[in-house]
Amino acid sequence: MNPIEYVESVKERLSTDSIVIRFDVIREFASLEEGFIRVRANLTNGDILDFSEFVQWLDDLELTSYRYHWMDKDKHLIRRWDNAKHFPDLQNFPHHIHISETDVTSGKLVNIFDVLDEIASAIHKLKR
Repeated sequence: MNPIEYVESVKERLSTDSIVIRFDVIREFASLEEGFIRVRANLTNGDILDFSEFVQWLDDLELTSYRYHWMDKDKHLIRRWDNAKHFPDLQNFPHHIHISETDVTSGKLVNIFDVLDEIASAIHKLKR
């Protein structure tokens, strides 16, 4: 998959995902070498997911920069996954998760598909 196809696959997933009510693409660009997408999505439970991804073709498709900011309807942070290089002492640097504004833990490389699956699981657990 090249960056153009990847950006299109992100929009397709958002269009068909059962937890996404609507989404707005704030910015996007894609070529055979790189792609970027920034989106704000409204979820079925009233939460908001604001995210951006930057992918590059480097012998294969690589997600080189990401930020997924999940917040409640009042815009309070629920969780943020990102790979900004500001926590070098954490295991799996630069991947980390903000559990709150002051609580950060080690993370792993994730993409929007992983994050949507995790949010869907959390939403379904709360409905039980």
